[in-house]
Amino acid sequence: MVEAITDYIFYEIAALLVLAAAAGFVGLMLRQPLIVSFIAVGIIAGPSVLDIAQSDEHIDLLAELGIAVLLFLVGLKLDLKLVRTLGPVALMTGLGQVAFTTVFGFLIGLALGLDPLTSLYVAVALTFSSTIIIVKLLSDKREINALHGRIALGFLIVQDLVVVLAMIVLSAVGVGAAGEGGFGEVLLVFAYGAAMLIAVGLFIRFLANPLVERLSRAPELLVSFAIAWAALLAAVGHYLGFGKELGGLLAGVSLASTPFREAIAARLSSLRDFLLLFFFIALGASLDLSVLGASVFAAVVFSLFVLIGNPLIVLAIMGALGYRKRTGFLAGLTVAQISEFSLIFMAMGVTIGHVAPQALGLVTLVGLITIAASTYMITYSHQLYDRLEPVLGVFERRSAGRVEDAGRPEGAAYSVVVFGLGRYGLAIAQELRDAGQRVLGVDFNPEAVRFAREHGFDVVYGDATDPEFLAHLPLKGAAWAVSAVPEHDTGVTHDDPRRSLVRSLRDLRFEGHIAVSAHSEQTAEQMRSVGADLVLLPFRDAASQAAALVLSNAKPPPVELVDPEGQRELTA
Repeated sequence: MVEAITDYIFYEIAALLVLAAAAGFVGLMLRQPLIVSFIAVGIIAGPSVLDIAQSDEHIDLLAELGIAVLLFLVGLKLDLKLVRTLGPVALMTGLGQVAFTTVFGFLIGLALGLDPLTSLYVAVALTFSSTIIIVKLLSDKREINALHGRIALGFLIVQDLVVVLAMIVLSAVGVGAAGEGGFGEVLLVFAYGAAMLIAVGLFIRFLANPLVERLSRAPELLVSFAIAWAALLAAVGHYLGFGKELGGLLAGVSLASTPFREAIAARLSSLRDFLLLFFFIALGASLDLSVLGASVFAAVVFSLFVLIGNPLIVLAIMGALGYRKRTGFLAGLTVAQISEFSLIFMAMGVTIGHVAPQALGLVTLVGLITIAASTYMITYSHQLYDRLEPVLGVFERRSAGRVEDAGRPEGAAYSVVVFGLGRYGLAIAQELRDAGQRVLGVDFNPEAVRFAREHGFDVVYGDATDPEFLAHLPLKGAAWAVSAVPEHDTGVTHDDPRRSLVRSLRDLRFEGHIAVSAHSEQTAEQMRSVGADLVLLPFRDAASQAAALVLSNAKPPPVELVDPEGQRELTA
């Protein structure tokens, strides 16, 4: 009976899913991304521990489909119009970080005794940062639209482009290594690739928009088509010799210019996460813990390099471009880990035969260490900056802040400074301006700044939690500083930017009054305790004003209504 149970694959998959859910819950309590939990599931379910994952063929099939969907979604974001909008800071920071990590990672690999080809593979794998993890963490902190968040997203796009190029090169090299026809085989694959690119181009030009628009009338069919399209081109790519990874990527690129790409991406993200579970399970199950012990020292060295070296190069490049050390530091922390693409890249190298499985195990250990550590680094980035700020001055030029301060009016005096230009903050600024006050707006969201400027406000980019930035604001003579910054559900009381703003203004001996918005009386008391003169409670204040308006008006006269059948008159 027991043997029959172990032979039924459904029981095995069910056990893996339950184990993944349990490990994911533990990871959630530890504030860790699911990647770490899923790799741990693979190790626990593998031959080194419980030996549950035995159906390698079925797990590998789901893992390959997960990789195809993942690369399809990456291609879906690579709209050529978006690539053209990359600013110089994103381009220079992204390429600089890739070059720095590759060169120094290669040298570290040689110093650790790795052969040149393995050192090159490991170095390239260390250049990729996880877009999924970074976007999730920045979104949770509501910093995705902050200046450092937008810069980070910019150089993540650059990294995605490097991933694409690396996989293209690797596929071509793999064909040359595996093909018996040598150089002729490589040329034939390139010819197939060119033909497929032409076919995809024609599809984009003539079929993509009308086909997707027709399919969008049935959302379920649109999702089915997207999965089928990704699997089809992945299969064609594999058949023609340049890999299912590139086939899946081309499938995404072919739909990237359609107006429904965001809807497709949103509906497939959960499926991607589910299928990638099996990739990470297969990866963890393939790790031999008895062999991994020999890679621990090298993994620690490479991890320290990623955790420290990558943020430093971003900090240095952004400092040279004129950004403040705070912006550079916060953006730099986002590249202090490697990504799922690093593991896929190394797995491709193992498949081709360029590197041994031990190299994949080494990079997997680096991934576990850097993802786990960088998650806490990004979560507590502001506290970490406060501790390291005294030693970061070397990365800031004397003219730092010119880029961030672009558009600031020179020599102007203001009666009110409003921090936070969302709907509430901009409405406050509008009312104050209509009352004859001279208002300066401050926001860390470039879109909000642009919108406010279009409506005639004097506005500057700026981080309300940065004391150095506040010191450069024209606060002298201002009667009020008003914070309309939204509440952050970080779970950390002292991480509230409004508290930091009030304290910084008091430390700068701001002579005016400080008003702060809050959503609860408990938060209001906290704001008063750190020195706020006035606490605005938007919901309560709006309700009070609405009730006053209702009570101040006379009862309206009765309205005569006629029922639909016209039989009688009704009085309301």
